[in-house]
Amino acid sequence: MANTKDQIPTILIADDIEANRELLTEILSADRYRIVQAEDGEQAMQLLEEGEVDLALLDVMMPGRSGFAVCRALKSNPDTRLIPVVMVTSLSASEDRVQGIESGADDFLNKPVNKEELLARVRSLLKLKQFTDELEHAETVLFALALSIEAKDPYTDGHCDRLSESSEGLAKRLSLSEEELIALRRGGIIHDIGKVAVPDQILLKPGPLTPEERKVMQQHTIVGAGICSPLKSFRSVVPIIRHHHEKIDGSGYPDGLKGDAVPLTARILQTVDIYDALTTDRPYRKAMAPDRAFGLMREEVKRGWWDGALVDELEAMVQAPVVRS
Repeated sequence: MANTKDQIPTILIADDIEANRELLTEILSADRYRIVQAEDGEQAMQLLEEGEVDLALLDVMMPGRSGFAVCRALKSNPDTRLIPVVMVTSLSASEDRVQGIESGADDFLNKPVNKEELLARVRSLLKLKQFTDELEHAETVLFALALSIEAKDPYTDGHCDRLSESSEGLAKRLSLSEEELIALRRGGIIHDIGKVAVPDQILLKPGPLTPEERKVMQQHTIVGAGICSPLKSFRSVVPIIRHHHEKIDGSGYPDGLKGDAVPLTARILQTVDIYDALTTDRPYRKAMAPDRAFGLMREEVKRGWWDGALVDELEAMVQAPVVRS
């Protein structure tokens, strides 16, 4: 979140006409906002990329980059896409509104600007931005916690990042929805977050677990789902966390789900997880070659454990030639 020291929101006013900038500055400064000004689209982009802006008021018709162009660039950048944008325009044609919506604008104001309308819309969008920032912070904490768990074991270094990337890649091959892609990207990082509740002497034990220790370890899927369930933005991730240790024949945990009752996203991450574990070094064995790993996975498919179609797709993805740009 910008300006965390004093929590005074910063608003960018971008307009090539100085009188317009000064008018908006006067109105908003009286409401105790910090104001930065830009006289064209290029200067606006520079200020936005510096990361100190909480909301942008963009004039549509500016020299160089138009307000539409600035908005498109802003919304296509992961670092700035959550900054609310209000297009300030004297244009009234519906096609101009459509262009603004397609550019990613969050709201519109017509010139001449009405003071009360301006303040109401700014307050509303800044409140929404605050909620978004808080949510983003909560997600960042979860990711940091998950990676700190991974860091305890040198043999799992990079495991979460590989699962995140490969699970998303496999999902793309299957033409899953954008929501499912995002869930798998996040799930790859935090699928084992529940291991925060597993004692280190069990988590890092080099040999086989006792039945009692195994019961403690198996609780991590339930604990992880419980940690993430309060976040509505993680509603599609929770089933991945809870069910990525289920088996097709119902012998997995924690719920003994069978067949298609195991969510597809959980099966995707599970398939990638098994392959990554087999093809990386462990305290008790060296990494397997890909062919041998897939051979073992297919033996387990015959036992009724894994989704054979997903194993086939993963092997095809692994063997696909890398296209370099």
